[in-house]
Amino acid sequence: MSSDRPKARKKAPAKAKRAAAPRAATPPEKLGALRERIDTVDAAIHDLLNERARLARMVGISKSRDGHLVDFYRPEREAQVLRLALERNQKARLEGGLRDEEIVRLFREIMSACLAQEEPLKVAFLGPEGTFSQSAVHKHFGHSVRALAVGSIDEVFHEVEAGHADFGVVPIENSTEGSVNHTLDRFLSSPLKICGEVELRINQCLMGRMASLQQVKRITSHPQSLAQCRQWLNENLGETERLAASSNAEAARRARDEEGTAAIAGRIAAEVYGLQILASDIEDRPDNTTRFFVIGRRVFGPSGVDRTTLLVSTGHTEAPGALHRLLEPLAANAVSMTRIESRPSQRRKWDYVFFIDIEGHVDDPPVARALEGLKGRTSLCRVLGSYPRAVL
Repeated sequence: MSSDRPKARKKAPAKAKRAAAPRAATPPEKLGALRERIDTVDAAIHDLLNERARLARMVGISKSRDGHLVDFYRPEREAQVLRLALERNQKARLEGGLRDEEIVRLFREIMSACLAQEEPLKVAFLGPEGTFSQSAVHKHFGHSVRALAVGSIDEVFHEVEAGHADFGVVPIENSTEGSVNHTLDRFLSSPLKICGEVELRINQCLMGRMASLQQVKRITSHPQSLAQCRQWLNENLGETERLAASSNAEAARRARDEEGTAAIAGRIAAEVYGLQILASDIEDRPDNTTRFFVIGRRVFGPSGVDRTTLLVSTGHTEAPGALHRLLEPLAANAVSMTRIESRPSQRRKWDYVFFIDIEGHVDDPPVARALEGLKGRTSLCRVLGSYPRAVL
């Protein structure tokens, strides 16, 4: 039996109604007032930036008897500034402020610009332009430095040792593929010290001049990058030839110049060499990260949250428990070890050295006591560096 009663309308969900309603436009008079406030804030920021630059310059002059800006770069102080900025940002972030990553980036650039007032730092990195090493330079030092691209990790060390560069940036390990052995081995003969570390999230892209994957005849990249994308390559380009390159940027340059060649590199390389990105984020692990060392000619003071890297050897011994005995002073002094890596000593066959990362600075009493205990148990014990832990 039909009913003359009208059918009840279904009430639209509140969320759907809100989504459909257009956002009310800001009245012109209110928009003008907001822009005036922004201009006022911009002017205040500008004045404060210049005041900070003047104060930073005074700090630099005070460190030199002859009034020149020497010994101005202090990684421990910069790390403290960044940590304070992150602490202040906790409340601001909850109220709609900038993300932590943006705050760190902005303060890094402010310090970089202040540092470069007289003469910018010269920082060597594994080139050519467009490598992840160059991105690590800018993440750690900002863009107000002279980034010097060189052809190999050896050359990075040489440039800093010779004084042609103030610092160098070299890869030390990847979260997927492990240690960069060439960098480790270079410390065996180099007098340089580690004075900083950078952690860089690595997003790999496949790029080339072609329009589609079907036109790719060969793939080139640094061996580490090829390994980091192994699963994706097997699934999508399993039969395609893979060629090792000295760096990702060199691979991108080759992809620019060769028909049918695609490269694996970061987005910056695609921009530098004018390549089309065929696939992005092709790394096998979403948390793929590379750690870099900043190398220089001296050890800096503690920042409060530090790490120390040691080079030690037990000597040519086959005594049982030698490694356990080596590590006992760390445990006895409650010093945490975060990494240990063995490498051939290059002195004689089957002789090895250990690279050890521990928490703390050499000036911290527990670390100092542990090192004193280590010296009596090793044939070699060198502090390669004490440096601030990476800030984001």
